[in-house]
Amino acid sequence: MAGDLKVRFVQLMHYLQDPLHVARFQQLCGVRETDTRDKLSNGVTGTRHGDVDNRSGDATRRRPAGAETDGEKRNNGVSNGAAGETGRPRDKDEDDAQGSSVKPLRRNSLTGDAGQEFIIENKFLFYLFTFGTELGNELFYISFFPFFIWNIDAYVSRRLVVVWVWVMYLGQCTKDVIRWPRPASPPVVKVEMFYNSEYSMPSTHAMSGTAIPLCLFLLTYGRWEYPLLLGVSLAFSWCFLVCLSRIYMGMHSILDIIAGFLYSLLIVVVFSPALEIIDTFNRTHRYAPLIIISLHVGLGLFSFTLDTWSTSRGDTAQILGSGAGIALASHINYHLGLLPDPTASMLPLQPPSITLSLIALCLLRFVLGVLILLATRAVMKALTIPLVCWLFGIPSGDVRKARQHMEVELPYRYIVYGTVGLNAHFLVPFLFIQMGLL
Repeated sequence: MAGDLKVRFVQLMHYLQDPLHVARFQQLCGVRETDTRDKLSNGVTGTRHGDVDNRSGDATRRRPAGAETDGEKRNNGVSNGAAGETGRPRDKDEDDAQGSSVKPLRRNSLTGDAGQEFIIENKFLFYLFTFGTELGNELFYISFFPFFIWNIDAYVSRRLVVVWVWVMYLGQCTKDVIRWPRPASPPVVKVEMFYNSEYSMPSTHAMSGTAIPLCLFLLTYGRWEYPLLLGVSLAFSWCFLVCLSRIYMGMHSILDIIAGFLYSLLIVVVFSPALEIIDTFNRTHRYAPLIIISLHVGLGLFSFTLDTWSTSRGDTAQILGSGAGIALASHINYHLGLLPDPTASMLPLQPPSITLSLIALCLLRFVLGVLILLATRAVMKALTIPLVCWLFGIPSGDVRKARQHMEVELPYRYIVYGTVGLNAHFLVPFLFIQMGLL
């Protein structure tokens, strides 16, 4: 009996990981290859985990992860990207009849691969899922967290960042331990290429797309006055959109998404009761700055030993640096009396009336604050990379190659984004107070 259940479970896992389901969802949403041959109706069958389907229709067994070369680990582009030559290009009449022929969103930052052209037949779904996938990208994080700090609730923001850091860190490390490839293409169309060189299991987009709206709801409901149904609906819609967008983009299998969702729920359940303790320690303990810096650097060193260089390693250092910077800023703010938390007698908070002056003030804070953060990042990047390369004797002429060394990537990302996080939670609010904007 136990043996039958195990076999059925394994079969279910293989079924959920089949890239054919991703390809079918893409076709349902109006994503087509420029090749006029219909892979799903022309003899292509589902491929199991470990199989790669190529243009000729043959299936070859993927070697175990331990047997891959370093180059294959860094770029599973044969399995993750195009596996053969693009079919004949469509002419203009075909494009007008079938949709717009476009290239994948952003070329792969590691390999430079721009991917294969495809046809978009439903522009609404394309823009909707592009927005959904951006909810898990750097541009969103560097906009959302500062905006929330400056305009809504610093208390909620700093606690939300703690959960985000742990969710993303554990997700990235798990990817580099499991080392499962992205869904094979074909049959999948790569609508996005930026993260194609990273491993697939679990989906960190699904993890952040679950943890952020869920924790946002848990941290604000009861603290702010708003309808329960509104909070639940927004959290569910946010999570659902991000998860579906990763399948639409061809970046994850159904299994990757489910695993990311459940993994994120587990982390939230574990960390939610400890948020009060962590936040209080970060703000009040005399040795908090030393422990914050040491802990985040130690986590970065551990993650950098898991695999050869990939975009996930830099992202991990960037996340850890941002988290450390915001935690340090909360310690400084507490001792300087900046951004004090509302007293218990002031709760629950009522959302202010939406007026043109309020909108203008929020936008002014956001624009000025982002400009300061962008300037911080540019200056720190220009200073840090040459300095670190000089300290470790690494040539700095080719920055892209220099960053592939752990000795450069870890301190560069950590210092730059640690400073950005510090300025977002301390320097920018301090300047706003001096300018009478806060």
